[in-house]
Amino acid sequence: MQISEAESRVMQVLWEQAPRSAEEVITALADTGWAEATIKTLLNRLLNKGAIAASKDGRRYQYAPLIQRDAWMLEESSSLLERLFDGRVAPLVAHFSQHRKLSAADVAQLRQLLEEIDDGQP
Repeated sequence: MQISEAESRVMQVLWEQAPRSAEEVITALADTGWAEATIKTLLNRLLNKGAIAASKDGRRYQYAPLIQRDAWMLEESSSLLERLFDGRVAPLVAHFSQHRKLSAADVAQLRQLLEEIDDGQP
């Protein structure tokens, strides 16, 4: 399921807390500067894609995610790897390393992950 960058901002709000009304989503996204109509359009797009559900609560709707954040992240990251790095992680890390986008903390975390993989731990 393709979710645009703007739609993913709406999803983040719903993943943080759901269900939420359109007004609550609008308030949560106030820092974006988006108009109310824009946010309602994004909610409708997500509804049409089957990414969220809407349930009537009195005179308004409550929105909740139908897809899990982890599942979406896996799909997005896999797609990025396939498109840009032929499905391989090492060239991705090398790319960030060459462009100095890895901090010392990032390198330490990568080393720890590699040690865990070598030790057969998850």
